[in-house]
Amino acid sequence: MTDLLDGLLQASVWLSVATLVLAAARPLLLRLGGAALAYRSWWLLPLMLVAPYLPLPRLPMTETDPVMVMASALRAPAVPTDASQWPLLLLTVWLLGAVAVACFSWRAQRRFEHALGELQPRTDGSWQASGDPGLPALVGLWRPRIVVGPDFEQRFSPAEQDLILCHEHSHRRHGDPWANAALALLRCVFWFHPLLPWAARRFLRDQELACDARTVDPHPALRRLYANALLKAQLVHPVAPMACHWRSQPMLKERIAMLKEHKRKALPWMTGQVLVVGLCVGLCTVAWASQGGAGAEPAPAKAATSDGRAQARDLTPPTYPKAAFDQGISGSVMLRVEVDAAGKPGDVRVLSSTPAGVFDEASIAAAKQWTFEPARRNGEAVASALKIPMTFELDASDPTL
Repeated sequence: MTDLLDGLLQASVWLSVATLVLAAARPLLLRLGGAALAYRSWWLLPLMLVAPYLPLPRLPMTETDPVMVMASALRAPAVPTDASQWPLLLLTVWLLGAVAVACFSWRAQRRFEHALGELQPRTDGSWQASGDPGLPALVGLWRPRIVVGPDFEQRFSPAEQDLILCHEHSHRRHGDPWANAALALLRCVFWFHPLLPWAARRFLRDQELACDARTVDPHPALRRLYANALLKAQLVHPVAPMACHWRSQPMLKERIAMLKEHKRKALPWMTGQVLVVGLCVGLCTVAWASQGGAGAEPAPAKAATSDGRAQARDLTPPTYPKAAFDQGISGSVMLRVEVDAAGKPGDVRVLSSTPAGVFDEASIAAAKQWTFEPARRNGEAVASALKIPMTFELDASDPTL
């Protein structure tokens, strides 16, 4: 339970870092590669969320002597009863918020699809709806369809119709419906994140600007015609969370301004690609490497010259869980503790436990307070990992190691 909350907190921090970096880098990316490059830079967000959970290189692992934790049958350890309720309460609040956002998004999508009415196939491969809840749009995820409104032919000229359909085809070719679905999932999971609403709005705007650029750049002479089509279709209807809408009233001025720009030269464009790749690789590497030493407590390192495995200096036993004590439960836990070159405990994981989950939290909390003599190779301190078995038993005597 606490691992899930810790993971959410860690992911939120990296999500904030990625969002702030993209906000700062966006003007430069627009100058170097235009809207398409700025839209491509949003790959940084999912990569930063995945990178901290990629496995680190495995360290050599040795096994120490077992740790025995005894609980007195006459005196229960002092354990604050309220503290154990906070993780459950926070997890419940997060889950309720995630479900609420998911239900809201699902209702908005269903309301939009219901308002389309009956769909009729057209000769150009698109579909014509009997209602207009915000069309034209690319609707659907597995098999997205281009849906136009009932007055599509009357409102737009044939040339404008071709441009609009080309715009929606570009959305489909580049997988934008899947990108919108991923954004909807992020908004459910990180509904509490203060920067995510801004990031979602900016992402959708960059998506439309990039699609406009892909549609018009091959045909510079059609820029004015494309702008006229945009002016004819100002969106005043509610939009669907996972549909790519042609009409976007809040960013109409920005889309028109983008059409006035000329196509960029190849050298700045290539520079922008290198910048985006370097940005993603650099930040993701930092996020990936940061998982090794999180939560370690400082401990002094003792000088040594001979080679050997890491040795435990202080294995203070954990507090016997009150719930297990009250129920007379005994058990065992096998821990994997990473020890860095300074002798500080890093990542602590439970390899196995019996009964499952009863003594895990107490064991991990105690292990993060332990101190070690680091392993040495060729006279130099090196990182390593230890397997530490722990046994929890009830006894009539006071707790001992």
